[in-house]
Amino acid sequence: MSDKQFFENGENDISTLEPFSRRNFLKLSGSGLFIFFAPGTFGKLAMQQRGRSYPTDLNAYLKIGEDGRVTLFCSKIEMGQGIITSMRQMLAEELDVSFDSVDTIMGDTMLCPWDSGTTGSRSTKYYGPPLRRAGAEARAVLLQMASEILEIPTEQLEVKDGKIRDKNNIEKTISYASLVKGKQITKHISDVPIKKVSEHGISGQSKKRVDSIEKLNGEAKFAADIRLPGMLYAKVLRPPSHEASLISLDVSKARTVNNAVVINENDLVAVLHEHPEEAEKALSKIKAEWDVPDSGMDNQSVFKTLKEAAPEGRVYVENGNVENAHGEAHQYIEQEYYNHYVAHAPIEPYAVVADVKKEKVKVWASTQAPFRVRETVADTLQIPEEDVHVITPFVGGGFGGKKSGQQIVEAVKLSKLTGRPVQLAWTRKEEFFYDAVRPAAVVQMKTGMSSSGLINSWECDILFSWSRSSEPIYNIPHYRVKTKNKNDVHPFATGAWRGPGSNTNVFAMESHTDILAKAAKQDPLQFRFNNLCDERMIRVLRAADEKFGKKFSEGPSGKGYGIACTNYLNTYVATIMQVSVNKSTGKVKVEHVVCAQDMGEIINPQGAILQVEGGITMGLSAALYEELEFSGGKRKTENFNTYDITRFSDVPSIEVVLIDNPEIPPQGCGEPAITTVGAALANAIYDAVGARVYTLPITPERILAAMEKD
Repeated sequence: MSDKQFFENGENDISTLEPFSRRNFLKLSGSGLFIFFAPGTFGKLAMQQRGRSYPTDLNAYLKIGEDGRVTLFCSKIEMGQGIITSMRQMLAEELDVSFDSVDTIMGDTMLCPWDSGTTGSRSTKYYGPPLRRAGAEARAVLLQMASEILEIPTEQLEVKDGKIRDKNNIEKTISYASLVKGKQITKHISDVPIKKVSEHGISGQSKKRVDSIEKLNGEAKFAADIRLPGMLYAKVLRPPSHEASLISLDVSKARTVNNAVVINENDLVAVLHEHPEEAEKALSKIKAEWDVPDSGMDNQSVFKTLKEAAPEGRVYVENGNVENAHGEAHQYIEQEYYNHYVAHAPIEPYAVVADVKKEKVKVWASTQAPFRVRETVADTLQIPEEDVHVITPFVGGGFGGKKSGQQIVEAVKLSKLTGRPVQLAWTRKEEFFYDAVRPAAVVQMKTGMSSSGLINSWECDILFSWSRSSEPIYNIPHYRVKTKNKNDVHPFATGAWRGPGSNTNVFAMESHTDILAKAAKQDPLQFRFNNLCDERMIRVLRAADEKFGKKFSEGPSGKGYGIACTNYLNTYVATIMQVSVNKSTGKVKVEHVVCAQDMGEIINPQGAILQVEGGITMGLSAALYEELEFSGGKRKTENFNTYDITRFSDVPSIEVVLIDNPEIPPQGCGEPAITTVGAALANAIYDAVGARVYTLPITPERILAAMEKD
């Protein structure tokens, strides 16, 4: 079954199954072969979320069909990052089948093993190893089967494109399909090694995105494309502010719309209709009065509020004696850095289709976390999780925002109340309103240097963000990083935003590193080399410098060069940027970006380059433009006419340097590059005009204000 066929019209063979047992699993698979049926049921295997770990039973990951095609079961979802391609490469490599013979089912809670969600650039890093082991072990068992049938030692056999043959007599051949036809293999071989990188022929080679054609021609299915017989479109009454409470409600005129279904149930007020335009029309007829309090917090007061509310916090990492080292410093420098609230702003707003029936529930969701959706549905309806089947079509961007929330609850409640399938698709305004945005945050830096320009003390307090990428990357004997968070400070929901915490932290840390370089009277590149001892980071920075090919000077040089480095969950990144700044308007033009990245072994070089380029483009968007306007719980930003993102005309020339490091297993690729963009930009702007901006986004107004101040 192809990916396209699996999602066609929201219908497939899988969706009609009763609660999943081994009997039903075999019914689905027909006479195809699932490798390694272990004691117990596949239902148990699929429900291993209780243990919060990937299963060891290899049935969870792959199926070999009678026709020789291989189905890959992947708990992760595809939202543009390209793992639908790279996962196939890894399995095809270990199983010794052709890349084109592998199909993929992703994010289906009935077929795929439990997973916490597709976040943090961890898909290849965490799902890749068990998938590879599954392929390697399946290949070993099939070789042993062939050895017994052909009466040839396994050492004398070789595999190519799913066919096993005698090395000495290539006419003696048997295919995987022939071996598995009508059989179930129970044999297990433990500790089968995966291939060495030097043996790879598919993994490590550039492959075009397998989903590109159907996305280009419009055949790809997203949650809002699902159509079910008798389906109703839902429109929900929304408050004007996150702090608002309903005072009065009149739905009588909404009921006058022909065939409209009006729901008013425990604070859920909605209108449903077979045509979305009619549902929207009926919703507009509802009269509601709201009490909207004013918290007084807005874009101008947010950082003052955060600093006043910050608790003592907790130590994340520390070494040495920071206070003593501060006191002994030749130069001591303090500075605060700020970032505003940032929306995920995916091109595809959230959508969900729920079909609640007595015996089972099916949900098609635009989500990064289908198993969390399953849990939410089960909790909402008070039913066992095994009675909930969540299917994840393609997702049109998530960036940390598409998980499980009120839209899931609303959809399943409305389906249960109406007895019909329900589609609930957010408008762009709803997406901006309910999106759990990247939190506004403050980072307070205190640092000391020796007379020779070496960083001796480093203190970093992170207010209302996360600790990721906050460990010092430089050779600093005395350091301490603290996080200061507490609930109910933000006027609306905040959450992960592509590299949670890293964008905030790296902007502060690497902006501050340039300030230290200036104080040491060194150019920012040499200052970093002088303070680095991590050979891997040195190699990445040197690779970026060599590709950039231009000489750095002590800033501000007027050249507009900026640097930023980080270690993002063991992916090493160095970004160098060149900008020009209009001194009259403050408008920035990013001319050129070089990004070098060491993410261990590279699975799909072309896909990796696309991800790095995408990260830089999105990073520029957040660093230059993106700021959610709000007043208390009311978000003033409602669409892209007031929320700028990077346009094609804004994208600079980008050069990506991939450092293949096969000594390290594959690490994350998609998010690391985005985290260095804000600091590289701020440093480049300072080098261009001698003005330092301490707040993201770096708008023309903030640049002009900094120029006037400096």
